[in-house]
Amino acid sequence: MDDALGPSQREHLISLVREFVRELHPQRSRFIQITPSSRIERDLGIDSLARIELVLRIERALHLHLPAQAVGEAETVEDVIRCVQRGGPAGDVAALKVLTTTALPSVPAPDEAVTLTAVLDWHAARLHLTVLQDETVSLGTLTYGELAARARSVAYGLLERDISPGDRVALMLPTSVDFFVAFFGILYAGAIPVPLYPPMRLSQLEDHLRRQTTILQNAGARVLIAVPEALRVGNLLRAMAGDLDHVVSVAEIEATVPTALPHVDDPAAVALIQYTSGSTGDPKGVILSHANLLANIRAMGTVIGANSSDIFVSWLPLYHDMGLIGAWLGCLHYAARLYVMSPLSFLIRPQSWLWAMHRFRATFSASPNFGFELCLTKIADQELVGLDLGSLRMVANGAEPVSVQTLRKFTERFAKYGFPANAMAPVYGLAECSVGLAFRPARRLPPVDRIDRDQLSLHGVAVPAKPEDPRPFELVGCGQPLPGHEIRIVDQAGRELGDRREGRIEFRGPSATSGYFHNEAKTRELVRGDWRDTGDRGYVADGDIFITGRIKDIIIRAGRHLYPQEIEEAVAALPGVHKGGVAVFGVADRATGTERVVILLETRESDPGMRATLQARAHEVVTDVAGTPPDEIVLAPPRTVPKTSSGKIRRSAAKELYQSGHIGPIQRVLWWQLLRLAFAGIGPQLRRVARRISETSYAAWWWSVLGCSALAGCLAVLVLPSVSARWSALRCIGRGALRTMGVPLTTLGFEKIPRHAAVLVFNHSSYMDAFVLAATLPSEPAIVAKRELAQQVIAGLMLRRLAIPFVERYDVAGSLTDTATLTALAQQGRILVFFPEGTFTRRAGLSGFFLGAFKIAAELNVPVLPGIIKGTRTILRSDQWFPRHSAISVAICDPIMPSGSDFQAVIRLRDQVRRVMLAHVGEPDLDELVKPEPTSLAS
Repeated sequence: MDDALGPSQREHLISLVREFVRELHPQRSRFIQITPSSRIERDLGIDSLARIELVLRIERALHLHLPAQAVGEAETVEDVIRCVQRGGPAGDVAALKVLTTTALPSVPAPDEAVTLTAVLDWHAARLHLTVLQDETVSLGTLTYGELAARARSVAYGLLERDISPGDRVALMLPTSVDFFVAFFGILYAGAIPVPLYPPMRLSQLEDHLRRQTTILQNAGARVLIAVPEALRVGNLLRAMAGDLDHVVSVAEIEATVPTALPHVDDPAAVALIQYTSGSTGDPKGVILSHANLLANIRAMGTVIGANSSDIFVSWLPLYHDMGLIGAWLGCLHYAARLYVMSPLSFLIRPQSWLWAMHRFRATFSASPNFGFELCLTKIADQELVGLDLGSLRMVANGAEPVSVQTLRKFTERFAKYGFPANAMAPVYGLAECSVGLAFRPARRLPPVDRIDRDQLSLHGVAVPAKPEDPRPFELVGCGQPLPGHEIRIVDQAGRELGDRREGRIEFRGPSATSGYFHNEAKTRELVRGDWRDTGDRGYVADGDIFITGRIKDIIIRAGRHLYPQEIEEAVAALPGVHKGGVAVFGVADRATGTERVVILLETRESDPGMRATLQARAHEVVTDVAGTPPDEIVLAPPRTVPKTSSGKIRRSAAKELYQSGHIGPIQRVLWWQLLRLAFAGIGPQLRRVARRISETSYAAWWWSVLGCSALAGCLAVLVLPSVSARWSALRCIGRGALRTMGVPLTTLGFEKIPRHAAVLVFNHSSYMDAFVLAATLPSEPAIVAKRELAQQVIAGLMLRRLAIPFVERYDVAGSLTDTATLTALAQQGRILVFFPEGTFTRRAGLSGFFLGAFKIAAELNVPVLPGIIKGTRTILRSDQWFPRHSAISVAICDPIMPSGSDFQAVIRLRDQVRRVMLAHVGEPDLDELVKPEPTSLAS
């Protein structure tokens, strides 16, 4: 055949692979992008046995005989294409030429792109976005082509002003066509955009710009692109920010004379410096590369099932990561239509957001919690007549703590307007992870956790509250880590904690920043090896992350943790208190070694009697919610409580304002109250120290017992004459070790294991899994091990004496030989035991299954028994060597018989077994992206 395949021939071959993947993974095939560079096993989920079926189908379709060795070594789809090229004469692939001859694009598709500009170039003439004044009036539109053309004009203008690749260019523009054009113009010039929030009112322009000079200085911005009104104070800004050379508008900088643009194709190049909310004296500019942003966008899009038919309506500010990356750049990548309005339009008329979603049939949107609260409190029922929100698939609730009450009330009120309860999606993210870190799978109801307030605040344990508990602490789950990302909870010593243990939240993944721009001190605080510190506290339960608060904001009083956002929400609900105008913070009291609780609240009340009543009512509410009275309640006029550009309460700034003595009189706490608090804090401190000593002692004991039992097991395996005796000894030693470790062990359904041939498959979550099975399974189980272990001197010897079979997971020919070996063992009556996931990860969840176990069961027509191991991940998870105390259970489910022996029957058997395991394992599905919906919202 010809040395090379034409574009249409290559596309036909890729379509064969696409059809096969659709059959192999029907639930998630539409999320798998198949390109020549796609890796066969890792990206497409085609294991060695499935690869054989694919090769057979290609040979049948193309009437070719492909070289077996080359196919076995193929790592990507491109490698398979090369195999086809070497497979025979040209006539053998004539069928390829009947397909369309449309040439492949000259720029990479979005899923192959390595920079944001390459994504933009792909989409060409499609309508990209519409800027709205409100739900009915458009202020302008942009196609992808128009955006690219105008952005290049901006890039030409920047190059004329001597902007070089890597230079920083600041953006201070409202939501407008100009913002989008300027942002990509900076990228086309090879420079780095630095978005700054614009002033809400032009009358405040000069004061606002003065406050932004700290960021301009830290970024070393060469150019500031701003609204025309800012040009009047350009000289002032250039004097205050030494590196700033130009202050220009978009109209002024657009150039009509083309010039050569820098070649931007490095995925590691910085694409954005995102300054975190509230940056003032010590600005933190998060460095994000093209690779960071694209990884985050693709991970979020995978979870929510984004595609080009989606429509996003947004009022989120473009200078904030949620609006910039989550809304705009996400739509850009997936070619989804974006309708974007000014935040000011939403704040003035919250219903304009709802009606825009109605009019444009939005499928996605997002808002911080206060946006949903505004819709509840600022929109009258008569303004909603005819509203239909039924098109929504997901509305992300993030960027600030999510209120369970707001979530429930919004869902209940707007249900009669078609709002789907499962569209409400609390999420968790931060600028240091581009934007998103944890998402709920699409169309899943958010879980609400009712926990014992005292157990959490005193002991850091999220114990479910009893039904009769009058004041449980309610938190909403913010989802599971995005694909490719991980979250862990650690204590003050950096040791990982188990489920439902509150601690510091850390993360890692391809979206993680490398650090802060020109701020080494803050970068050192952020980076923990390959982990990043979020600055938040929380816990994990059933795979979901629950956020309890910012570390710097949580108040520690007499050993009890108090969570400001919960207190603020309760106080803000009082009549006479300004909504969003409550700040709760702790002030250190050296006399007691604890913190005083101060409430700063805004009110318009001026009557002394009404103010006293309001203070008394606030005192009661705080005592009821927090379980402890506040030390001081300070009443202040509106606009006293400091906030960030995105509307979050700046508790640290409020604390500084309070300590400056500029608001309210400071009331002295009586000496006996201080003494009582001091004594109250002794007990919790001692309990924490005792717990740390206990955990460390247990870990040392655990490893000692494991080492002794391993030595005893090796001696038994070497000395005892028969395989049966060796297994009996291992079971006794293993069970004794678990009892000595203090690990409760429960076994269920073992009577279902037949005496004759069968296949057992178990979930794999820890190094302990094989140890637990050796201690529990009857007879002489053939626990399948990877061939690499056979090469190890001690492990290989021990396993061979236990008659353990070894398999090669990646070599096709080896896999066929191993299949024959395992088949022979099954025919001898041995129970074959598989971990079909192949390996395990730190992340909780069930990964995709290899096909080997199911192929053997189908060919021999023997039952497959799903097995569930629980507790081992909590005790010792991947990359962790500090064991935790937990119970272990091993359950055997009902046997499942194969329905045939062909390839489709193997897949059906795999899917049946996997569904059963998912129903019992209690962990999220890491392979399936579309899941069944719960029937009701947790209360």
